[in-house]
This record gives sequence, C-alpha cells and structure tokens, in this order.
Amino acid sequence: MSGGEIAGIILASSFALLVIFLGIPLTKLGKILDEAALTVKSVNKELEPILGEARETLAEANKQLKRIDHITEDVEQVSQNISSLVAVFTASIGAPLTKLFGVTQGVLKALGKRR
Repeated sequence: MSGGEIAGIILASSFALLVIFLGIPLTKLGKILDEAALTVKSVNKELEPILGEARETLAEANKQLKRIDHITEDVEQVSQNISSLVAVFTASIGAPLTKLFGVTQGVLKALGKRR
C-alpha cells in the first residue's frame, strides 16, 4: 500500500463516519416531522366538529338577533304610540283642566278679597 492509498482509505472512512453522524440527527428529525404531521392530522380531525358547532351557534345567534331586532322595532312603535296618546290626552284634557284651575284660582282670590 502506498501513501495515497492509505490517505484514500482514511478519507473514505472519515466520509463514512461523517455520513453516519449526519444520518442519526436526520433520522431523528424525520421522526419528529412524522409526529408533527400526525399531530396536525389529529388536530384537523378534532377541529372540524368544533367549527361545525361554532357555525351552528353563530346561525342560532343570528336568528336570536333578528328576533331582538323585531322586538326592538315593536317596542319603538309602541313607544311612539304611547307618546302620541299622551300628547292627545294632554291636549284634550290638559287645556280644560288648566282653564278650570285658572277659574278656581280667580274665584278663590275673589272670595279671599271679600273677607
């Protein structure tokens, strides 16, 4: 064996060791990536029903909000009707009562001056 052959054997064996030392972490990294892929798949399987339930919940919430909107509109209309009724009541009863009160005050003042 010559010096070049020995150097070639040393170089080849050191390259083989390098491949082995790099292969071990790469194998572990591959296992980690496989576990990560399994985790992502299981999360996706669990997430689909949750998203379906969330979609149903939002649909029900939207139905309830529409009902609340209708109730709010009805309450607003009732409030306007009550306001109109109070205005009519005040106009029809309030004015005569004010006149009656004025007449009563005038009579009381007149009677008070006579004494």
